[in-house]
Amino acid sequence: MRTNYCGLIGTQYLNQTVTLFGWVHRRRDHGGVIFIDMRDREGLVQIVCDPDNVLAFQRAEKIRNEFVLKITGLVRPRPEGTINTNLISGEIEVLTQSIEILNTSLTPPFMMDDENLSETVRLEHRYLDLRRPQMQKNLRLRHKVTMEIRKFLDQKDFIDVETPILTKSTPEGARDYLVASRTNSGHFFALPQSPQLFKQLLMVSGFDRYYQITKCFRDEDLRADRQPEFTQIDIETSFLKEPEIMVLMEEMICNLFSNVLQIKLESPFPRMTFSEAMLKYGSDKPDLRIPLMLTELTDAMKEVEFKVFREAAQNPGGRIAALCIPQGSKLSRKEIDDYTNFVGIYGAKGLAYIKVNSLEKGLEGLQSPILKFLPEETVKIILERTAANDGDLIFFGAGKLKIVNESLGALRVKIGQDLDLVEPGWRPLWVIDFPMFERNEDENRWQALHHPFTSPADGHEDLLETDPGKALSKAFDMILNGSEIGGGSVRIHRRDIQLKVFHALNIEISEAKEKFGFLLEALQYGAPPHGGIAFGLDRVVTLMTGEESIRDVIAFPKTQRAQCLLTQAPSLVAEKQLQELHLRLRRTEKQET
Repeated sequence: MRTNYCGLIGTQYLNQTVTLFGWVHRRRDHGGVIFIDMRDREGLVQIVCDPDNVLAFQRAEKIRNEFVLKITGLVRPRPEGTINTNLISGEIEVLTQSIEILNTSLTPPFMMDDENLSETVRLEHRYLDLRRPQMQKNLRLRHKVTMEIRKFLDQKDFIDVETPILTKSTPEGARDYLVASRTNSGHFFALPQSPQLFKQLLMVSGFDRYYQITKCFRDEDLRADRQPEFTQIDIETSFLKEPEIMVLMEEMICNLFSNVLQIKLESPFPRMTFSEAMLKYGSDKPDLRIPLMLTELTDAMKEVEFKVFREAAQNPGGRIAALCIPQGSKLSRKEIDDYTNFVGIYGAKGLAYIKVNSLEKGLEGLQSPILKFLPEETVKIILERTAANDGDLIFFGAGKLKIVNESLGALRVKIGQDLDLVEPGWRPLWVIDFPMFERNEDENRWQALHHPFTSPADGHEDLLETDPGKALSKAFDMILNGSEIGGGSVRIHRRDIQLKVFHALNIEISEAKEKFGFLLEALQYGAPPHGGIAFGLDRVVTLMTGEESIRDVIAFPKTQRAQCLLTQAPSLVAEKQLQELHLRLRRTEKQET
């Protein structure tokens, strides 16, 4: 039995015989004395193999990196001048009495302390990648996070209830992962996008406070912060209104950061309406560490000669906004062109600008290709509203509201990062008063901004039928440093209101009964007022570790193409399996050739 982990053998074990297990991190031969850095999940310890111990020395000579060893030896002080203050074990070393090679290892494809590894190599050999100290640290922090969450919720009388993984396909926003049924020919289960409907049913069942740390599945396009399967901290309560839910969840997150990172988040978190967030930041998840804001100019551009501005200003669904960059005039033409290309990703057709060289000189102190199309009075309005100073640069976005918001919102973040304008620390925020719906222009219909089970704001119930675009919801998102870490709402607990929402979404009563009949029925049996929130565990841990991708806080993640490079999933299956599932593959052109 081990005495302790390698990395925890300190001076308290001096002059004691210890037994250790671990992996060979590095082997060094120093003129007849062999040193082994042995590693386990807690860190390193230095092992000394003296040639006087013939058997142990012979075995030490055969040892290579990543061999698995059992070491028994005497703990002694390190010689003067060799102490490593960065390690718990840095003041001691273990003089070997016996070595047992528990297993050998091939030469690994990379060193465990190598920081410059391709992600492909890491994911192909994930079991080795997870031995690296950084990955061990990340996953252990993830463990601490889940334990703190569980402890907090348990103290607040929440009950952990598991909900089904094999469930019914329902239109909740993203594309479902489907699972063919062997016993019900032609029928399919869906993997849950979230436990949303089941947790509402638990509230109808009287559990009052529910939580679950659970897997969710969405077959959608992937980015650094997306995975086909991810983990959600799912929470639901009965009889609490949105401010009460927000206060409780804020306490949970503050408690989490305090206990895991020893960081005190300023509380209460500020609250910002959705409309204010979009107006000032072009985003419903603004990063408040970046001191840049958008300036509204639509009203000032309705009569200008510049066609791009005028048409956007006169369009009811258009917007013109400016982003003033302090001392941005130092940006080169190439840098401006690069930013123009960047906003093009979001659908923007261009990026107009004005360089402010000298305010004293009036129009002559400004530099821009668009100045000749703008009246002097309009230019004065631009300078006043943006509060521009000498040396600043003003970017403009003009066009459809959605495109302007997305492009300038993203540009704000990128410039903030590029110019080192991001302030240190943690800036949490609640965004509230979301619209119930957003317009899907391609399909010419309304769609739920959050999900179709979100309750409308008090007094907005009739707007669901008369003017859905003006209806606000009881939804709230928790934002941290520009990332949405949690989204929640008060839910609809009345059947008649739920049917109104379905109608606004062009879901007819027959389809509603087919897709959500069980929910509509349950709402008729004394459903209590209820609401909740779901936090993205992967995203929270990513922020806390300072990693750039959630793949670095998930033990066995998928690539951006939703593939597992370790197991080669997804993979082809045997024809017999397909037959049992009553499936037949279409032959593709690739297969035919």
